[in-house]
Amino acid sequence: MILVTGGAGYIGSHCALTLLEKGHDIVVFDSLELGHQETINTLKNINSKGKFIDFIKGNLQNYEDINNVFSKHKIDAVVHFAAFSQVGESVKNPQKYYFNNVYGSLNLFRAMLEHDVKKIVFSSTAATYGEPEYTPIDEKHPQNPINPYGSSKLMIERILDDYDKAYGLKSVRLRYFNVAGADSKSRIGEWHEPETHLIPNILKSTFSGGKTFQMFGDDYDTIDGTCVRDYINVENLINAHILALEYLNNGGKTNFFNLGTTDGNSVKQVFTACEEVTQQKIPVELKGRREGDPATLVADNKKAIETLKWIPDKSLKDSVNSAYEWEKVLQDKYY
Repeated sequence: MILVTGGAGYIGSHCALTLLEKGHDIVVFDSLELGHQETINTLKNINSKGKFIDFIKGNLQNYEDINNVFSKHKIDAVVHFAAFSQVGESVKNPQKYYFNNVYGSLNLFRAMLEHDVKKIVFSSTAATYGEPEYTPIDEKHPQNPINPYGSSKLMIERILDDYDKAYGLKSVRLRYFNVAGADSKSRIGEWHEPETHLIPNILKSTFSGGKTFQMFGDDYDTIDGTCVRDYINVENLINAHILALEYLNNGGKTNFFNLGTTDGNSVKQVFTACEEVTQQKIPVELKGRREGDPATLVADNKKAIETLKWIPDKSLKDSVNSAYEWEKVLQDKYY
C-alpha cells in the first residue's frame, strides 16, 4: 500500500491516479489547504485495478495526524508531495515554508521510522540548484538555492541523506523543472487559486474576454529573445515516480534525478502553442526584463533515462492540449 501525501493537489493527484491504474492500493493524506475535495471524490470514483483505500485529512505539522495514518494502515512506501511551492511567497514569508515543508517532512519521516517504513519518493525541485552555472543542468550542478522554497527542499534532501546513513531510510529525490499539462482523459488537472503558472493562465484568458499578457524581456540570448524553460508533461513526470518506486522496491540505493525534457521552450513558443491549440489570438504586452530571470533553465535528464529507464515522450503541444481540455472541464464544473 502506497501513501501519497499531498494527493489532492496538482501533481500528487496525478500520481494517485496513476498508482491506482497500475494496480496499487493507495492512501491519500492532504490538508486540503491547497488541494481539493472534488479531486479526492474523482479519485475515489475511478474504476481502476488498485483500490482507493482511504483519504485522511490532516496536516504534517501535527505529528499525531500523520502518525495515525501509519497506525491505521500498513504502508509499504511513501510518495511525498505535500509542500508549499510559491517562490515569491517563500521570500515574503519564509517561516511558513520552513515550518510546513521542513518540519512537516520531519514529522513524516519520524512516523515512517516509528512504523518501519523505509522507502520514500520525494518531490524536489530544480530550485535547489539556484542560478545556473551552466546549462543543461545535470545532477552534478552545485545546489545553491536563491529563495526559501528552494532552500526548504534542499534541507529535506540533506535530511534524507542523513536518515539513510543513520536509519536505512532509502529515498529517491526527483528534481522537477516546469511541470505542465493534465490527465489525458480530463479527469484531473492543474487547479490553483490563484493560478500563477504561465500555461494555465494563458488558457484561462481565453475564457474571460481576452486578458493581455505581459512578456518580460525579448532580448535574451535565446532562439527568439525570450526566456527558455523546460516544460515537462505531468503524466511523463508521474511515470518517473512509478519507476522510482520500482527502483526502490528492487533494492535501489538512495538517489536523485532531474525530470525535464532537455529541449526547453521559449515564452514565445509557449504562446504560439497556446494559440494553435485554442485557435485564438492572445494579446501580449512586451515589458522589460525581470530581475533574476535566467535566460535558459533546461534539464539534463540522461541519468533518469539511463537508471530508471524513463521515457519523457510528450511534447509541449501535448501538454498545452491536455491543459486546455482540463480547463474546459474546470470552467464548466467549478466556475
